[in-house]
Amino acid sequence: MRIGVLGGGAWGTALAQVAAHGGREVLLWAREPEVVEAINRDHLNPLFLNDIPLSTSIVATTDPGRMRDLDALLVVVPAQHVAAILSATPVGTTPLVLCAKGIEAGTRRLVGEVARTAHPAAPIAVLSGPTFAHEVARGLPTAVTLACEDDDLRGALMERLAAPHFRPYASSDVTGAEIGGAVKNVLAIGCGVVEGAGLGQNARAALIARGFAEMTRFGLARGARAETLAGLSGLGDLVLTCSSTSSRNFSLGVGLGRGEIAATLLADRRTVAEGAFTAPVLRQAAADAGVDMPVTEAVCRLLEGAPAAQVVGDLLARPLRDEGR
Repeated sequence: MRIGVLGGGAWGTALAQVAAHGGREVLLWAREPEVVEAINRDHLNPLFLNDIPLSTSIVATTDPGRMRDLDALLVVVPAQHVAAILSATPVGTTPLVLCAKGIEAGTRRLVGEVARTAHPAAPIAVLSGPTFAHEVARGLPTAVTLACEDDDLRGALMERLAAPHFRPYASSDVTGAEIGGAVKNVLAIGCGVVEGAGLGQNARAALIARGFAEMTRFGLARGARAETLAGLSGLGDLVLTCSSTSSRNFSLGVGLGRGEIAATLLADRRTVAEGAFTAPVLRQAAADAGVDMPVTEAVCRLLEGAPAAQVVGDLLARPLRDEGR
C-alpha cells in the first residue's frame, strides 16, 4: 500500500516513520515549508521532533495535490482543522485513516463525521490509542486500536502499518475508538489540574476512574461498545495522558492548577491541546444526549477561569450516590 500522511507535526511525523518501516516510501504533507525542507534535506523534523533521525524514504511536500492516487491517507491534523485540510486535498475513494482526536466545535461532529461529509466516497478507519509521538518515532513498543467497519480494508491497513515496535489491534467500532480519544483529552486536563494544584495521587486516581465512567456513559449513549472504551483507544489512552507532562492536555491542566490563565497557556501555536477545544463541545453534546459528565463540566469551568480550589470543592460537595451512576 502506498501511504500518505496529512500533517507534519510530531504525531504525523511519527506515523510516517512507522509507515516507512523497511524502507517503504511515504509521502508526507506539511503546512510549514521549513519542516518539508528539513525532512527532505536532513531527514529531521527539528520543529516538532527534535533530534530524532527519520527514515530516508519519507518524502515531504507542501502541495496537497500530490496526495492523490494513494492507497491510504493518514489524517493527522488537529481535529478543528480536519474539514479545511480535507476540502483542499484530492481524496476521491482513497481510504482515510483518522488519527486526530477531538470533536468539531460548532457542529459537534466526530472527526469521522467531518471526513464523511468532505469525501463521502472515501472509506473511513480510525487509529487511536496510548501514543506519545516521540516514543513512537524512536521505535519504543506501542499498541493501538485500528477500527474500521470493512474487514478487508482493516486487515490490509493492519498488515501495512504493523512493525516490530508498533502493534495494531483490530476493531469494527469506529465510533467507540473516536469517542475514547476525544474524551480522554478533556479528562487529562483535569488530571493535570490535580497535579498542578498539589492535590495528591489519591485525587488523580479517583478522577481517572470517575472520568472513565463519564467516557463510558457518553460513549454508550452515542452507540459505542463498552469493550472498545475499556481498550487501548479508551482506557489505555486515558491512563497514559493523565499521568505525564508529555501530554499537552495534562501540561495545560498543570498550568491551570497552578493558577495560570488558559489563554496564555494555549498561546503556543506549535502545539495543540485538543482537550481545550473539545471540552465545551463535549459538555453540550453530553447535555444533548442527557448524559451527566461532572468532570467535563469542571474542566470547562477551569478553562473559563474558575479557581481550581472552588471547582474541586464543588465536585467533592456533589450529592452522594451509587458508584454505578
